[in-house]
Amino acid sequence: MFERKTDQLLPWPHFFRRLLRSACLASGIVALALGVGIAGYHRVAGLPWIDSVLNASMILTGMGPVDPMSTTRAKLFASAYALFSGVVFLSAVGVVLAPIFHRILHAFHLDDDS
Repeated sequence: MFERKTDQLLPWPHFFRRLLRSACLASGIVALALGVGIAGYHRVAGLPWIDSVLNASMILTGMGPVDPMSTTRAKLFASAYALFSGVVFLSAVGVVLAPIFHRILHAFHLDDDS
């Protein structure tokens, strides 16, 4: 996906396209994780759809739950979804930042005579 150490630095328009693709991929990952949370809160915790969206969004962004979970199943789901959301969030940030860090590191490895 990225250029090799011996290749020239990617031109800015191509780099911005790569950055946009990474942002779209990260958005897709987050949307999929949000969908899992919405469906889980609705089916497992028995929350209405709009409350499920609110809870899943708040957990996914690290803000914390809004509605208290009343059953053991709902509490276990909320706990598992919170752990899953942490991994998803960090992964999405990594996907977005990877092209930026790659460009910085690649610039350090370019030869002066090229």
